[in-house]
Amino acid sequence: MPHFLIQFSYASPSIKSLVDRPDVDHAGEAAALVASLGGVMHGYWYQFGEFDGVVLIEGPDNGTAASVAIAIGGTGEVSRLETTVLLTMDEARVAARKAGAATHLPPGKEEER
Repeated sequence: MPHFLIQFSYASPSIKSLVDRPDVDHAGEAAALVASLGGVMHGYWYQFGEFDGVVLIEGPDNGTAASVAIAIGGTGEVSRLETTVLLTMDEARVAARKAGAATHLPPGKEEER
């Protein structure tokens, strides 16, 4: 099954809730949400930087990942959400082979054929 990286930033009320209720199992809640939509959550981490956290999930298809993102976004708990499809090394190799077989040249390069 494909893997997806979901990065998120909390909305201000959610940050206050983290401080007021630090023992809430946000990872458990997220895992249950992902499972209810047919996926599996492999990890939930907080991070420094542009986003507050990151979740790694596995699901049967892009539609499942989209439904997870919509469900999370619909809670109002996050202010920003970004989902990235992850490729296995085998998928990346297949893509590289296909790219190597491409026949299109950028504009202005046609004379090189």
